[in-house]
Amino acid sequence: MPTFPAALLCDMDGTLVDTEQHWLDSVAELLAAHGESPDDETLLHYAGLPFGTAAPQLAAHLPLTVEETARRLDAAFALRIAAGVTAQPGALGLLELATAHGTPVALVTASGRSVVDLVLRTLGAERFACTVTADDTARSKPHPDPYLAATEALGVEPSDCLAVEDTPTGVASALAAGCRVLGVPTVPGLREGPRTRIRASLRGVRWEELRAAWA
Repeated sequence: MPTFPAALLCDMDGTLVDTEQHWLDSVAELLAAHGESPDDETLLHYAGLPFGTAAPQLAAHLPLTVEETARRLDAAFALRIAAGVTAQPGALGLLELATAHGTPVALVTASGRSVVDLVLRTLGAERFACTVTADDTARSKPHPDPYLAATEALGVEPSDCLAVEDTPTGVASALAAGCRVLGVPTVPGLREGPRTRIRASLRGVRWEELRAAWA
């Protein structure tokens, strides 16, 4: 059994880059365009949801088909991402720590491949041993499929890995796959537990903390 995580499995939106707010703003924009005034609780429901889950739920509140809702939501989100994203405080330091310790990193996200390709311009595709997007598994978060796909691609056991997540949806996915979790919340709802540690942010994170979270 390894004495440190065999791999880091990192969520993208909200965890490594500031795109979670771009996503919620895109949801709010679409609702407002059709006379809806979503409150914070309504918007937080969509935090961490994969695109394929969010679009049908949004369509139920709009005079649009699921297909049209999906098209408009995708366009609004992609426009925001194309304008540029910023790495979250400590995110690049975390990736550098993993590289320094020879630990592979997987990007495991509920965003689609087209969005990931844009974000990787900021993060650097070379930092990741593999990427798993919403387009790569039959079910996305909160199901375990994305994390299971990542561990299979890396050739490691889920229980030997540490997932880094920022939303209850993402944490549920990682725990269901059998991973241990470091939570860095950007929305309410994360709780510490037997396999979950919570940290305010990734700023100043040390490798010893990651080992402790895994152990």
